[in-house]
Amino acid sequence: MTLAAIAINSILATATAEPVMAPVATKFFFYLLSTLAILSAIAVITRRNAVHSALALIVTLLSVAGLYLMLYAPFVAGVQIVVYAGGIMVLFLFVIMLVNLDRSMKEERYSKQWLAGIVAALCLGGLFAVVYRKGHSLFPGSPLHLAEGNNTQQIGIGLYQNYVLPFEIASLLLLVAIVGAVVMAKKRI
Repeated sequence: MTLAAIAINSILATATAEPVMAPVATKFFFYLLSTLAILSAIAVITRRNAVHSALALIVTLLSVAGLYLMLYAPFVAGVQIVVYAGGIMVLFLFVIMLVNLDRSMKEERYSKQWLAGIVAALCLGGLFAVVYRKGHSLFPGSPLHLAEGNNTQQIGIGLYQNYVLPFEIASLLLLVAIVGAVVMAKKRI
């Protein structure tokens, strides 16, 4: 189950008449973590130094993990910390160290494809608006109601029974990406 599906299920759960568990902390912590996530995400794309951008991305991922903890999703928060803030960021830092940054700083910074980028961003924004407005009719399945004690068990059942094909496709894409990275690195050596 992807994080987007979990978010959509939680939105759909609020629309039903069944009681939903309230967030753990007060609004203050929600706004604090949200503001920290947004500011550090802006720092990721505005810093000139790649290492500073990677560190700001770690702060973003940790603040999102804090938001997951507020929503009674300790498994998702743990995965966010271990996989993304831990593993993926170590991988990013290794790539930053291996890439010749002096040569890339001398090259042209932005390509001439800004029009295609704006069109793609507008299309993605339109898709988000459609899903937000008609999400319940697009995803008619019953929302996943998680109790505090069996969160991990319900995610495992949902992932390996209901979403086996998307899970296997994602794992295949990651395998292809790893093989491609090894082939590209071997050509440089």
